[in-house]
Amino acid sequence: MKRKSILLVLCIGMVLTSCKNIKTLNDSDVKNEKSQNKTVMEIQDKGYDLPIDEKKKKEVVNDCEENMEAIRDIYSEFNGMQEADQNIARQMMDRMKEIIKQNGNPVRGSDHYSVMENYQKMEMFLNAARQEEKDNVILYEIDIDGGITRKEYTYDGENMFVMSAKMLWNDDTEPMLTYISLSKIKEWKYTEYGNFCYEVCVPEPPEVTEIVDGSCIIRVRPLNEECLEYSEKYGRYVLKKSKNLAKDQSYVLYNLPKELLGKVVFPLGDFNSKEEIREIARKNNLKVANKPDSEDICFITDGNYKNFLSLNMDPKYIKKGNIVLKTGEILGKHDGLTNYTIGQRKGLGISYKEPLYVIKLDGKKNQVVVGTEKDLYEKELFANDINWLIFDELQEPLKCYAKIRYKAKEAEAIVYPEENGEVRVEFTEPQKSITSGQSVVFYDEDGVVLGGGKIK
Repeated sequence: MKRKSILLVLCIGMVLTSCKNIKTLNDSDVKNEKSQNKTVMEIQDKGYDLPIDEKKKKEVVNDCEENMEAIRDIYSEFNGMQEADQNIARQMMDRMKEIIKQNGNPVRGSDHYSVMENYQKMEMFLNAARQEEKDNVILYEIDIDGGITRKEYTYDGENMFVMSAKMLWNDDTEPMLTYISLSKIKEWKYTEYGNFCYEVCVPEPPEVTEIVDGSCIIRVRPLNEECLEYSEKYGRYVLKKSKNLAKDQSYVLYNLPKELLGKVVFPLGDFNSKEEIREIARKNNLKVANKPDSEDICFITDGNYKNFLSLNMDPKYIKKGNIVLKTGEILGKHDGLTNYTIGQRKGLGISYKEPLYVIKLDGKKNQVVVGTEKDLYEKELFANDINWLIFDELQEPLKCYAKIRYKAKEAEAIVYPEENGEVRVEFTEPQKSITSGQSVVFYDEDGVVLGGGKIK
């Protein structure tokens, strides 16, 4: 009986002790669990910098390293050259694509004009996601620096995520992981034209002071021949002016390598006005539908170019000098060549018997040369760094229409070949304010871009 009493006391003591410990652990655990759940929920809600399992991270790193080893010899062959020559860079990227595509996964170059190899696998994934079916796919992008970006897209039946990892070569030519991240995709769409458009979650104000763009467009399906214009006249794909001449960008696109014209499409070229585009955006509830047009240099918000240059240029390049007539007569002082443009009349700070204009900026003598309005007109120019889109080399004089600045009208001209691939352009009528450093672009009568170069 005494023994039973002792055992009973011991049991009661153990139960009481256990209950106390359980109560203490429960309080702590609940508190920690709530804190952890709150943290996890906050991370999940923001949708970026999501946690990555260490096992998964190791898998990604090993995968990238294997692919980097497969393209090592190609990188060694082209190392350094791709930085100086875009054509060489694309050759390197194309050869690397041929190697990596052998694993059966989609692969593309990082430039917008690259054709995706093994695109069918990416398309199958996107079509499955449309049907709310769980699936994943890995896309490799070959970068111009010879490295690779690995993007793994996952659809869990409700949401889509992308895990991005970038690997490049270090100074010892060894693969090095520069970043790996997991983000939720806020919204996405696979268009009827074969473009995968999506927006990933990114930091937003007030967390950041500047807006971060999380949008991305990837061409999946190769272009149809209907989207490209092949010219029987020139025997190749061509670049033409837009139907909306007010928004035409052909002047700045002349420098595209001609090899890319069969791989790139400009989908807005057949629209007659910006308003048509805005209406499409409104119908699709895009937040940019009513966004104001970007004009001039968008990052100089106050329009004060002089102030921007003074704050961002090395002072040694902004030297004071003389303002002179073309005869050499000194009329005044300037506060740096960067503050003047050809054709400028106002703000010169000089007086003369007739209106004067900037007709030349002489960097060697550090002089602003001025003259009368008629001095602004010239009948010829010389240009170098020529890029021809319709042939490889100009071998005989070419009649065409030449444009000497973005907002200028094309003018009748004859282009003559010179030494070292340079050209001389002779206009039918003198042109106003021909400016060194600007581009001159050549068109035919149908608005086809023939080529262009830099004015000397």
